[in-house]
Amino acid sequence: MSAAKKTEPKAAKKAAKKAAKKTAKKATEHLPAKKAVKKTVKQTTPPSAPAAKAGDQPVRTEAEQAELRAALQERLDELLEEQQRFVSSIAVAQRERLSDTAGDDQIDSGSKTVEHEHEVAVAGAISERIRQVSHALDRVDAGDYGICEKCGKPIPAARLAAFPSATLCVSCKQLEERR
Repeated sequence: MSAAKKTEPKAAKKAAKKAAKKTAKKATEHLPAKKAVKKTVKQTTPPSAPAAKAGDQPVRTEAEQAELRAALQERLDELLEEQQRFVSSIAVAQRERLSDTAGDDQIDSGSKTVEHEHEVAVAGAISERIRQVSHALDRVDAGDYGICEKCGKPIPAARLAAFPSATLCVSCKQLEERR
């Protein structure tokens, strides 16, 4: 086998991985609703607030709760719409791949497999984000949004602003990641 033929599979895999990363980044990048959640979280938890004791809950007015809920709902709607568009595009791509298999060699076959695995991974990432935002909405409705699910301490406003679906405080999240 010549050196050119040996590098072709590597080049094809590298190009497929690069395309997969680009698509994954596009599919999971933050949409405008996240800004509204950040704004609401910053407004509801003043940085000068005294350190909370275990079991304390952040005090939010009904208007702040409604605004937070609306921002999370908007994000959920955006994610559902993104998921629907992505599933439609996967269906079209799958039909094209199935109809265009004549003359495929191992490289073409491998590239199609990598593309399909990437699509499945991106769809899974979108589904996970939908689950997280839905869970955050449930927590808002239950009145325990912004409270760590493990230790019961308030989650810092900066963490909620960066990741509105957070369910663990920084300490508990670090402990979980070490395991």
